[in-house]
Amino acid sequence: MTDDRRVHGVHLERTQEHTEEIDALAALLGGRAGLEDLVDHLKFQGRDALLGRLLGRAVNRAITWNAYDRRDPVWWPQGITTSADASDTEVVAGGRRLLVTTWYSKPIDGVHRGSRLTFWDLETLRYRHVLLVEPKFDDEGRLGLYGIRIHAGGVVWTGPWLHVAATARGFVTCRIEDIMRVPDDNARPSEIGVYGNRVASFGHHYVLPVRTVHQAFAGPGHERLRYSFLSLDRQSSPPSLLAGEYGQRSQSTRLAHFDLDPETWLLATGEDGYSRPVLHEGGVVRMQGVALARGRHHVTVSQGPWTPGSVFTGAPGALRERRWAVPMGPEDLAYWPSTDTLWSLTEHPYRRWLVSMRRSWFD
Repeated sequence: MTDDRRVHGVHLERTQEHTEEIDALAALLGGRAGLEDLVDHLKFQGRDALLGRLLGRAVNRAITWNAYDRRDPVWWPQGITTSADASDTEVVAGGRRLLVTTWYSKPIDGVHRGSRLTFWDLETLRYRHVLLVEPKFDDEGRLGLYGIRIHAGGVVWTGPWLHVAATARGFVTCRIEDIMRVPDDNARPSEIGVYGNRVASFGHHYVLPVRTVHQAFAGPGHERLRYSFLSLDRQSSPPSLLAGEYGQRSQSTRLAHFDLDPETWLLATGEDGYSRPVLHEGGVVRMQGVALARGRHHVTVSQGPWTPGSVFTGAPGALRERRWAVPMGPEDLAYWPSTDTLWSLTEHPYRRWLVSMRRSWFD
């Protein structure tokens, strides 16, 4: 992308990495566990589900959660990315094909649990939840632990990094090898923090600390971009991060491309340290996710909790609707190149699926 197409009034600025705090948490928990330890200890069993396929014309596979996660009123699924985003080989951790999803939580009984990730093994359909956390030192140097309260409407896995959408804030970034194991926390599902040598994490046996934040800014005369969802565009050169805005009719519905540095897989920056996008104004109302595949944008749009959702395809400004393409409540979107499939997920209790769609259905 050439610099003269960039919008200089809209940018992201990466904060300093929270290295000392993360190292302190790792020391307290006996070191980092990493991705391979996590996928060797996937706890819950999902299953293939016929119903999700019947409710979406483009769907060729539907997977659902266990009975508790299908109906859970606290946690709501939102974002999706895959090991095909993370690696050119499309596999990680000793040859595994993984999906990663995000959830945000609704406060129950005055407790707000923040946001989390779920790692799925596509071969076994086993999965495990990982809480997003922020370790902090107080004024006296004592370590504390806090949840990350963001909507987490999208996620993208680029090399060693996971970027999670944080709407007006921008997005938060985690390093995958910072995954840590929290022992014996099942008995404290309503607690988070550091209590002497004990760590509580809302009942999650694994946590992933946020390492840095890509903060959103806008100059005079410009509207700050809302980072509602994210995906990876490997077709551009260099590869880019694709972001977009959920908006009602009175709001903007823009799409944005940010170049990635192919060596670090972080956002490329200018001499001033800012990352600036190429912006497209031609999105659609109530966009939930976007993926660029075979030269075309694919955008999910929800039609409410009871009507199957739509997928719009084409170029920004000329997107064409395909109705009843996905089940009700579709969210984020990711593209798997070797299988030429698009992956999405749905959010409503008792109607929660991860779905694969044939991209060719939209030709």
